Amino acid sequence: MSPRAAARLASLGFTQVYDYVAGEADWLAFGLPTEGTSADAPRAGHLASPDVPICQRTDRLGDVRDQVRARGWDQCIVVDEHRVVLGRVRGDAFDGDPDLTAEVVMEVGPATVRPSEPLDALTKRMRDRYVGSIVVSTSDGVLVGVLRREDAERRLDELDKR
Repeated sequence: MSPRAAARLASLGFTQVYDYVAGEADWLAFGLPTEGTSADAPRAGHLASPDVPICQRTDRLGDVRDQVRARGWDQCIVVDEHRVVLGRVRGDAFDGDPDLTAEVVMEVGPATVRPSEPLDALTKRMRDRYVGSIVVSTSDGVLVGVLRREDAERRLDELDKR
């Protein structure tokens, strides 16, 4: 909301008025609700699985591997105490010494997208680059979830059939 609009609402007696300085793009990047003609457009944040296994950088690889397999996933997102994405453990990294820490075997700074990323363009990029999944985080790096390409393709197919 603009400073003028915030001032107008305050002058009308509204007591909880905020001027969101960062703007609409930042609002969308946090996956916050929207209105208007494109509000229903499918976006990465809509399909990102928030239940992806997470771990701390100091967690034992053996414990991480057990958690990931028990939950039917093939990866674990390494986060800090505020859920900021630090890395990802996946693939052959799970075959390492179980006493190593996640930090030793993680991919540092995995590619991420914002929740506002349009699903159609993102899915095409993922397909073109043979990417099976991508981490979705807010603009300040907080984990939203992981978007699996197969889920995105299924959703787009459903929408095309309408």
